[in-house]
Amino acid sequence: MKTHFINLFNYDLHCNLQMLDLLFQSKEPERAVKLTAHILGAQQIWLSRCRTDSAAGLTVWPDLQAVQLKYIMQENHTQWIDYIKTLNTDDFEKPVAYITTKGAQYTDKLIDILTHVINHGTHHRAQVGQELKKAGINELPSTDYIFYTRQ
Repeated sequence: MKTHFINLFNYDLHCNLQMLDLLFQSKEPERAVKLTAHILGAQQIWLSRCRTDSAAGLTVWPDLQAVQLKYIMQENHTQWIDYIKTLNTDDFEKPVAYITTKGAQYTDKLIDILTHVINHGTHHRAQVGQELKKAGINELPSTDYIFYTRQ
C-alpha cells in the first residue's frame, strides 16, 4: 500500500510539473493559476487533517502567483511522501476525523482520503488543461496514469 501511494503522489507531481511548464508558456492564464493553487491548497489541508495538525492559515483557494507554484508543488510532494513513509499497513484503514472548512465534521478512512487527494488533482488538472487550450496551447501532455507508468 505504501509503495502504491508513493507512486501515485510521484505521478501527481510529474503531471503538475508538466502542466506548470505549459502554464508559463501560455502567459499564465488567471483561472489556470487559481485552479493549480487550489490543487495545492487542498493537498495542504488534507495533509494537515491526516497528520492531525492544525489547518490554521491554510485555505482551499490560496491566492498564489504562478512563480510560487513550483516550490509549493515540490514542498507538498515531499511532505506527503514523508508522511506516507511513516505509515504501517494497518494505518491505511484507520479513520481520520476532521472538520471541513465549512465546519462539517466527518470521519473517513485514510486510504479513501489519499485516493481522493490524487483524484482531486486529476480532476482539476483537466480544468487547467482546458484553460491552457483557451490560452493558445494546442497540445497538452498525456497525463493519464497509464502513460506515466510506461515511462
